[in-house]
Amino acid sequence: MIRTTQMDLMTEWYRTVLGTHVVFRNDIVCFLTYDGEHHRIALLNSSHQPADGGGNIDHIAYAYNDLGDLLGNYYRLKRLGIEPVRTINHGPTISFYYRDPENVMIELQVDNFATHEESNAFFHSEAFAQNPIGVLVEPDALRAAWEGGVSWEEIRQRPPLPMGAQPRDMQKERAVPRFAL
Repeated sequence: MIRTTQMDLMTEWYRTVLGTHVVFRNDIVCFLTYDGEHHRIALLNSSHQPADGGGNIDHIAYAYNDLGDLLGNYYRLKRLGIEPVRTINHGPTISFYYRDPENVMIELQVDNFATHEESNAFFHSEAFAQNPIGVLVEPDALRAAWEGGVSWEEIRQRPPLPMGAQPRDMQKERAVPRFAL
């Protein structure tokens, strides 16, 4: 994800340079792709957000084959003292966000849908229009469900926002120790 204060200009630049098309856009975020993937580039309107020291790159995303692989890596990193600052079910993905030593976020994710078409359809759903951020999830609860035999169909469903919460509340980060050698 790239932060920008010039959404129109940046959207057009990436459309022109990479031959992308807009999958979804509102006044906060724009998702662009050049193939069937739900997005290859994401632009975040940072006009109203304070800079956090990470520059214009908000995050880089890496996908895992399934939730078991994502959770396995989560526990491997946790044993090394590296913990995510946010774990969230966006709807199209379940994502664990980590901050590198220079404050850039790394998103480790698993797709919630079997096909790109299903993921893309979620971007145009009422659920996404009402909450384009997602809902925070707990890795231990995901692991218990996964290992307890709960179906992937049920686990991947994005839960509702907690009572009284707004989508922006789902952007809060956990305080975690900084990585040190």
